[in-house]
Amino acid sequence: MTAAARAPSTGCALAIDVGAARIGVAASDPSRSVAVPVATLLLGRAAHSTWTSLLREIDQREASLVVVGLPRMLDGSEGAAAAAARRFADELRRRTPIAVELWDERFTTAMAERALIDAGVRRARRRETIDSVAATLILQSWLDAQRR
Repeated sequence: MTAAARAPSTGCALAIDVGAARIGVAASDPSRSVAVPVATLLLGRAAHSTWTSLLREIDQREASLVVVGLPRMLDGSEGAAAAAARRFADELRRRTPIAVELWDERFTTAMAERALIDAGVRRARRRETIDSVAATLILQSWLDAQRR
């Protein structure tokens, strides 16, 4: 049975954009219509507190599903970043009973940066928010696909 087959069709969904230094988190409304940025969490030496924060977010929002962005190459193949996202998704499945799905996230970080530049967000602030904006784009793409 796939994660999609186990995933409830209602309730808040979260999305995660896994980066080398940070993860972006986004959430949907309970009706799964709209995605909004939630947080940017640090990785690395802060890994324990990152997992604590992420699991708290899942619990507080009563999320029924987490979508993890899968960064594929232009030709659809997977590189090191995709392997890291898969490892993160596997660890998340180990730590929580809710469904975890992988979703193609090609170009979301570039799209997020373009949107932030167009909105006049300064470089330092973009660095702080780009991951959660990318997670929002991942989640909105997933939500839109579920409605089709």
